[in-house]
Amino acid sequence: MPNSTPNFPHASTMDILFTKQQIADRTREIGAQITADYAGHTNGQPIVLIGVLKGAAIFLADLARSIDVDNTFDFVAVSSYGRAKVSSGAVKLIKDIDNPIEGKHVILVEDILDTGLTLSYLRGLMLQHKPASLKIATCLDKPARRLVPIEADYVAFKIPNQFVIGYGMDYAERYRGVDDIRLFPEEAAGH
Repeated sequence: MPNSTPNFPHASTMDILFTKQQIADRTREIGAQITADYAGHTNGQPIVLIGVLKGAAIFLADLARSIDVDNTFDFVAVSSYGRAKVSSGAVKLIKDIDNPIEGKHVILVEDILDTGLTLSYLRGLMLQHKPASLKIATCLDKPARRLVPIEADYVAFKIPNQFVIGYGMDYAERYRGVDDIRLFPEEAAGH
């Protein structure tokens, strides 16, 4: 009988994909790019960053501080993974935005763009709110897993089809607080 209890190796035993410094540098670069794209184009309205909980919370916080244009943020929560390492394919909205975004410049902020199912669903949902513009920022882009045609406007890093943890990203709700991005070992998942 296969091991159904996941193993939780210590993060320090996992290979680092991107260091805390690399992430900080790239996030500042994206913040500068967003600043350049929106400076003078918001009609005095703040940009609304909408983070996808829980994974994007840390990236959103760092990104918001790196943008030199007035911004505010809100959050949505969806479920497509549960406790699995692979998306179930069914996206379920758990928490919608709290404030209206009609006529505002919106950037959806995600931790990782892989199949595209979640962001495609959220893009459609946000467009129903009639924002002035809608863009997507993601910390990680995993194009090898794409199932629907969607691309992010701002990408910190492209990665191969490997499971990662840290910097907000988890395995079974663990490792979110690891400050760099690490490769989660396949054998640790018990599969």
